[in-house]
Amino acid sequence: MTPVETAQRKFRRVNEIIEVHGHEQAALVPILQEVQAEYRYLPEEILTYISTAMRIPAATVFGVATFYAQFSLEPKGKYLVRCCDGTACHVRNSKPVYDAIRAKVGLTDGKFTTPDLKFTVETVSCLGACGLAPVITINNEVHGKMTPEAAAIIIDTLLKRDGDN
Repeated sequence: MTPVETAQRKFRRVNEIIEVHGHEQAALVPILQEVQAEYRYLPEEILTYISTAMRIPAATVFGVATFYAQFSLEPKGKYLVRCCDGTACHVRNSKPVYDAIRAKVGLTDGKFTTPDLKFTVETVSCLGACGLAPVITINNEVHGKMTPEAAAIIIDTLLKRDGDN
């Protein structure tokens, strides 16, 4: 078996995604979006494989992956918690909600993902739901009018669902 054949077996799902979208460079963003949805981030070896499979320079693939804020080269948690810190949310105390979530999942300064890859907690500039401020999303599910206490209850519910409490 050649190294390319071995890589193709390893990256079967990536091949399926590429086949759906095609090998043109214009399909690169949707391919990266779908790959990230599959792996919850863009592993370096997969970006290199995409470059080879699509016959696009690796610099182009990595350039796109690092240009757009939606892409991550770092592993994300099973639960991606996004805390809005836009003007409406900030004015309505989004920071205490963010701090409460980080404390609840045990994140310390400088870390955004828990060591067990269960939670990633990050802020975003605006989620576009200012009427519900402060707002968080957990895997794209919107939770509005958050308080630190309500956020902690939601995190407890997720932990119980996973059998952690």
